[in-house]
Amino acid sequence: MDNSLPSAVPKLATALTGPLQEIETYLLKQQADIEQWFRARWVETPAPFYCSVDLRNSGFKLAPVDTNLFPAGFNNLGPSLRPLCVQAVQTAVERTCPKAAGVVVVPENHTRNLFYFEHLAALVEILTLAGLKVRIGSLLPDLTGPRPVDLPSGRRIVLEPLVRAGSKVRVGDFEPCMVLLNNDLSGGCPPILEGLDQPILPPLDLGWHRRLKSRHFSHYHEVAGEFAKLFGFDPWLIEPVFRKCDKIDFMKREGEECLAANVDDVLEQVRRKYRERGIGLEPFVMLKADAGTYGMGIMTVKSADEVLDLNRKQRTKMAHVKEGHAVTDVLVQEGIYTFESWGDDQAVAEPVVYMIDHFVVGGFYRVHKERGRDENLNAPGMQFEPLAFTSPCCYPDPSQAPDAVPNRFYAYGVIARLALLAAAREWKQAAPARSAA
Repeated sequence: MDNSLPSAVPKLATALTGPLQEIETYLLKQQADIEQWFRARWVETPAPFYCSVDLRNSGFKLAPVDTNLFPAGFNNLGPSLRPLCVQAVQTAVERTCPKAAGVVVVPENHTRNLFYFEHLAALVEILTLAGLKVRIGSLLPDLTGPRPVDLPSGRRIVLEPLVRAGSKVRVGDFEPCMVLLNNDLSGGCPPILEGLDQPILPPLDLGWHRRLKSRHFSHYHEVAGEFAKLFGFDPWLIEPVFRKCDKIDFMKREGEECLAANVDDVLEQVRRKYRERGIGLEPFVMLKADAGTYGMGIMTVKSADEVLDLNRKQRTKMAHVKEGHAVTDVLVQEGIYTFESWGDDQAVAEPVVYMIDHFVVGGFYRVHKERGRDENLNAPGMQFEPLAFTSPCCYPDPSQAPDAVPNRFYAYGVIARLALLAAAREWKQAAPARSAA
């Protein structure tokens, strides 16, 4: 792949770039104040160990649509970003577990997903280069001994059973100083991980067995409001409107009235904003399972009637997410068009920004040739194109245009870090509740 800078950013194929370029221009002018503001926030609320954020860029709006605290795409980062990842890991370990010499990575229970295993290999390489001894401790129930997995890239990983002895876990005779979760706990928290003396990062409370997207975006709403007020612009330009419905049963058609009413509410708010700003587009919303990942339990709707008229296939698709868990809570989120496109085919694209600790370490574009500008791109058929930059998103170039390569990357990094800050506040809020329990 050609990683030269001219091809590093998809074409922003819309005339509606004015408001976004105004924000980008302001971010460039206020960079020192913005970075000072972030530094103060990280002292108040330290960041999770790692995180990835899906962004959508409409030209008139740049906002997060999903925040993943157990990222699974380190293999999609360009090789030039490896030093940034290593330095960020070293900082994160020094802050959270300064005596750590060894780490066990607890992965997802995949058995044949080579893309995920390539990610694991990349993650292990980063941790190793950061000066840690690393083993992979799997929770697969049928794993009784080391299982090597040879990968298309030529790398190899070894899955080993995670075992518990007293209040610690180990792999074979290797007892780690810390446990790094790369399992989102959609199926619940395994007893083997509860009550350990070893630190677990990210904390168990941030797994999908407890975490909710609506809670995250409530925190993001507060963060975006604080940031926009301080720096003087409308927070709607960097956040999606959302509502939540609970007690949903798609197969029994229970809760449809709640969904329809909230779809109407979100659409009306977005219509008002579009009218105010002269945006001649049709608003839409995304219905999302409030807990879960892997792009499951998601659909696009453009009217409340569509919710009331879901056919059986659509209801079945929405009824369950990863590991077959039933969807009972639904996030009704403003749909954000993506007007970024990649390559000669003009495939729809969206940026995904990766962070370790509070540092932006890189990212990639999720590209999908079969999906539209108003659809979820995290679906079979997607491909990834690395962001081709050699320095963090924190270093813009004020001498260039607001949407030039380094400056668009900087805007991505600012919004992604706002989502990371929201996740940090999620954990801070959950910690006292856990202690009280």
